[in-house]
Amino acid sequence: MNILIIDAYFAPEIIGFTHLEHDILEGLIHAGHRVTVVCPTPSRGIPKETAKKYKSIRHETIDGVEVYRYWAPIEGRNPIIRAFRYFWCNMRGNRVGRRFRDTDVIFAVSTPPTQGLFVGKLAKKLKVPFVYSLQDVFPDSLVTTGMTTNNSWLYRIGARVEKKTYLLCSSVIVLSHSVERNLLDKGVPQSKLLTVSNWIDAEEVHPVPKEDNRLFEEFDIDRGKFNVVYAGNFGASQGAGVILEAAKLLKDDDSIRFVIFGGGAEFEQAKEIVHQEQLQNVIINPLLPMDRVSEVYSLGDVSIITCKKGVGGIAMPSKLWSIMACGTPIIAAFDTDSELADVLKASGAGVCIEPEDPKQLADAIKKHSRRQSGKTNSREYVKNNADKLICSQRYVSCIEAAADK
Repeated sequence: MNILIIDAYFAPEIIGFTHLEHDILEGLIHAGHRVTVVCPTPSRGIPKETAKKYKSIRHETIDGVEVYRYWAPIEGRNPIIRAFRYFWCNMRGNRVGRRFRDTDVIFAVSTPPTQGLFVGKLAKKLKVPFVYSLQDVFPDSLVTTGMTTNNSWLYRIGARVEKKTYLLCSSVIVLSHSVERNLLDKGVPQSKLLTVSNWIDAEEVHPVPKEDNRLFEEFDIDRGKFNVVYAGNFGASQGAGVILEAAKLLKDDDSIRFVIFGGGAEFEQAKEIVHQEQLQNVIINPLLPMDRVSEVYSLGDVSIITCKKGVGGIAMPSKLWSIMACGTPIIAAFDTDSELADVLKASGAGVCIEPEDPKQLADAIKKHSRRQSGKTNSREYVKNNADKLICSQRYVSCIEAAADK
């Protein structure tokens, strides 16, 4: 079977879906399928030397996958330039994709938000099924992050793009049952929907005993304190500022330390707050590489997950599985009617409290510090529900089934 994948980002670029796509590609190749990826020349988050190297590379074979690249403008931080690049990639990806007329099925991910519409039109032109992985519900995400309202022209345009995209899809893979309900409410047929959680490799992400964890020495972290860990972005949807507010409330409790590994649009502002407020109980550093995730999430006596109020209904952060695989208890300042809250309850991995409530978060941390409850048994839940082999195979099966219809 010939599978065509249209990507806005591909190795050596790294986005949240990169490791998941790698596992899907591995599964498709192992199943004997021929896979072709069409993508732009890389520019996001890579060294200048790497970007320069790829200026002249238009075709290469990576682990059995045929990769065809087209030139695209460099991605910058300016939102107008970024939007221009999105549409450029949508149009060029569509045009290059037309060359592959022996395609049996097309697969794409919802990054950027207009990707699905353009790829769906390509699939229609080639008269093949289109399998769409929905990682972010657009335009709903614009409303929940406060970027617009559901009465705005931007939302109305986004809703039209969204509706047309789902009509063009043969299958839509969503990452949680709450997202599935969202799409059902919008009239997407149940027959098109498949829920597959994002996943981790439970063999690679594992508990690291405190005495063996190098991060304590590297960042001068006291093993004797009750360490509260947050690793992730500070941005519009994360609501991570509540952690610093809770740290202020607990600054006189010398037994508790907040250890933060952060990034995102508001991270520099977060560092400035720690400096200005003289929060001696906060250790804050940039995000560490993915290969150190086991050490990061084993570091804490408790780990924090946050979201902005209202965002949790369409979100299932993949860090949940990494923390659970390390057996670290979780306090989630997250929408309490969310699927994440249900998972915490079912697995016994932690508690969910109201988002953006510093006092409630501080009280929950104090309660956990008095318990000194140690590790949880949540790792087994991850192996059964969010492991690489189980979830990536469901993607492979969905793509195969679409082509066989």
